[in-house]
Amino acid sequence: MHCASCSAIIEKTLKKVPGVGSVEVNYGTETAKVSFDQAVTDPHALSKKIEPLGYTLVVPDHVADGEQTAEEMGMSAEDHAAHTGLGQSKKEKLAEVADMRVKVLSAIPLAVFSAAVMGWEILGQYQIVPAMSHTLREFFHHLLPLMATYMLFVVGKPYLLGFYRFLRYGKANMDTLIGIGTSAAFVYSFVVTALEDTLRPFVNVENTYYDVTIVVITFIALGKYLEARSKIKTGDAIEKLLGLQAKTALVMRDGSEVEVRVEDVRRGDLVIVKPGAKIPVDGVIVEGSSYIDESMVTGEPMPAQKKAGDSVVAGTMNTSGSFTFTATKVGRETLLAQIIAMVEEAQGSRAPIQALADRISSVFVPIVIAIAFLALGTWLVLGTASMGFAQALSFGLVSFVGVLVIACPCALGLATPTAIIVGVGKGAKEGILIKDAATLQKLHTVDTVVVDKTGTITIGKPTLVDIKNLSDRSEHEFLSLLSSLENRSEHPIASAVVGYAREKNIRFHDVTLFEGLQGKGLKGSINGAEYYVGNAALIQELGLSFDAGALEQFTAQGKTPVMLATREAVLGFVMVADEVKPESKRAIADLHALGIKVVMLTGDDEKAARHVAGLVGIDEVVAHVLPQDKLEKIKALQAEGRIVAMAGDGVNDAPALAQANVGIAMGTGTDVAIESAGITLLGGDISKLVKAIKLSKMTMRGIKQNLFWAFVYNIVGIPLAAGVFYPFFGWLLNPVFAGFAMAFSSVSVVSNSLRIKAKKLS
Repeated sequence: MHCASCSAIIEKTLKKVPGVGSVEVNYGTETAKVSFDQAVTDPHALSKKIEPLGYTLVVPDHVADGEQTAEEMGMSAEDHAAHTGLGQSKKEKLAEVADMRVKVLSAIPLAVFSAAVMGWEILGQYQIVPAMSHTLREFFHHLLPLMATYMLFVVGKPYLLGFYRFLRYGKANMDTLIGIGTSAAFVYSFVVTALEDTLRPFVNVENTYYDVTIVVITFIALGKYLEARSKIKTGDAIEKLLGLQAKTALVMRDGSEVEVRVEDVRRGDLVIVKPGAKIPVDGVIVEGSSYIDESMVTGEPMPAQKKAGDSVVAGTMNTSGSFTFTATKVGRETLLAQIIAMVEEAQGSRAPIQALADRISSVFVPIVIAIAFLALGTWLVLGTASMGFAQALSFGLVSFVGVLVIACPCALGLATPTAIIVGVGKGAKEGILIKDAATLQKLHTVDTVVVDKTGTITIGKPTLVDIKNLSDRSEHEFLSLLSSLENRSEHPIASAVVGYAREKNIRFHDVTLFEGLQGKGLKGSINGAEYYVGNAALIQELGLSFDAGALEQFTAQGKTPVMLATREAVLGFVMVADEVKPESKRAIADLHALGIKVVMLTGDDEKAARHVAGLVGIDEVVAHVLPQDKLEKIKALQAEGRIVAMAGDGVNDAPALAQANVGIAMGTGTDVAIESAGITLLGGDISKLVKAIKLSKMTMRGIKQNLFWAFVYNIVGIPLAAGVFYPFFGWLLNPVFAGFAMAFSSVSVVSNSLRIKAKKLS
């Protein structure tokens, strides 16, 4: 695909095929999303429809039902090393770019030589340099046609084919414009050269445009070469994600270790991972432990400790120890494969802002051709009367070629998709998964963020946060007694106490006569002494006194007391709470700095909710809400005219996420709910929400800049080339400069999009 008009041609052609429901072609990614009835047509038949127009559908091979291949996952062996997220593999793309490079390198010396001859002639007329001798002039007079013939029929072959397809099928794209313009300049010059004596009385036979054909084709070819190189860079994010995937895995087969291709790993296989190896598929550790670098999946820079029972994710790197895990997700099921699929899908999607550019691109080329012929006709009709036929024809031809050459549908077509490709890819590297371009566009307009408390502002699981030892025993012994008793319980609060004790390497005692006390706590004996663990109701039942005021102070902060006592006295208590994430306060402050209001919705007690909100600076709190209440609150905010983003766990908050203008799932590890929202923040880090909004604003700013310059370029360039300004200012654009401007307009758009990669989100 060579320009935005290509995508319009492909869409129109495929939509006419019986059985095709919808077609969406993306010039930036060179991909087509086609919905069709398999009983009526198939991808190979669709490809045949567009092949006469110069395009081909690259169709993935189909496989037997139930059989998974690397190609089906979008990750073949070649893809691992090469794929960039564009329509072709990087190998094919690089081969195409290499061919373009050879042609450009052969064209540049001819263009420089031609420009030098043209410059010598112009400067010689003004006696700035010595005039060219008759012999030298005659030599160049015969050499330039040979150079122009090579340029038009070898380097300019794609443009001639564009002209041919226009004549045969009536379909025009950017290649058509260049083909008509350069062919017109060449044919006119060739006729004048061949019939010089015959035409001398009617036209200025000294004026030929071989140099225009040579230099314009060189500039266009150079521009397309630079654009192709730049577009490869926009797919870097996909290439890096694909590069994370291990190519082989060490699995247990028939009692021995066997190295197999990652595609051959099956669910239930025991996979051995050695130090420095990539984890090939998702699974659960059954033996051994290690520290695993999960930064490319979660964004966390520090390696995470993993032991038996912990989950591991494909594409992450084992740093130190060895371990064995059971494969639970393989092929397209792995988190990495889902991320790659989501990024590719998002990069290929269209933002609403692209609609205007697409509509213009679809009619752009026919309009430009009409303007070019109108300019030629106007010069011939009006110019002949004032300046004579010969000069009018010369001016008309310059305008005709100039209009065709300077018109650039490419800049319009590339403005949005290149920025989206780079923006989505940058987000993926930061652990921000964006579902589609429309979501990325909507996010930059958000003025209200609704967050869930548990798992979003807080960690999402109970942790031990306070210790009050009221006995004469050491704190270590107090915790040893408490955690030994709680170790026998299955209550989530008990796991918080036991987890803390294990972190601190506290020794557990043997517990006898253990008994659970429904709704109050538990009791058990350690070394012959009876102990009770439970809530305030249990302590009151035992008839023991305690500081109820102090406990109430803690509970108002959303903390749950766990008390340890004997029959005689309260030994102390610990407080368990869902702790605020360390990054939450900074994230809320950053959202405020962006002018965004933050509302917290939670099913928890109001006092506890307000305490947490106060800690992090949240603007509004709504407590005691059920999922349907969250939905109603979002509707109420939208009724006030607010653009609402909802951040939740992606499962319980599904109705609210769907209602919000932008749904944001706080995904953690392999439990990420990729399908539940427009954006998923890997690792459950709320600070990534701020980065996502900044990324959206940055990407939209890049798109608007691209579209502005693309529109301005064409609005100013086409009239200038047509000679509209000549009667007023004497301005008439030489086609050579038109070719230069056109070639670098699309390069500048891609380069501006690539700037997004270099910008920081923090």
